Amino acid sequence: MKIAIGADHAGVKLKDGIIAVIRELGHETEDLGCHCTDSVDYPDYAVPVAEKVAAGEADRGILICGTGIGMSIAANKVPGVRCALVHDLFSAKATREHNDSNVLAMGERVIGPGLAEEIVRVWLGTEFSQGERHAGRIRKVVEAERKYNPAP
Repeated sequence: MKIAIGADHAGVKLKDGIIAVIRELGHETEDLGCHCTDSVDYPDYAVPVAEKVAAGEADRGILICGTGIGMSIAANKVPGVRCALVHDLFSAKATREHNDSNVLAMGERVIGPGLAEEIVRVWLGTEFSQGERHAGRIRKVVEAERKYNPAP
């Protein structure tokens, strides 16, 4: 898989460690920044990652900021993106199996690198269940997205 990854200044250290894990698992990464600890704006990194995923230029995306909240809010504005804010292993698995999330958001100030790496392993290693009840719910989410974000 190709994984687009981005972080703001509050997530850049964790991002660098996560890139190593992604590559260790045999996946390709595209690092969309940031590359410093100077204050930057999270939408400037969340949106390009989300756009890559929505366009099919990346299979999945990972976003990291201080809490993961800002990144997830910004990413979910891009049609076709289902970004999940995750800080535990159960949610990492459930959001793939039940919600078919295609972008993962985490907070460097909330979790440590060991847990973050395990979350990434679980999230990347879990497939969507394809169960009809879950697929039906995803269809309803997509319908709502189309209703409020009609194609031009």
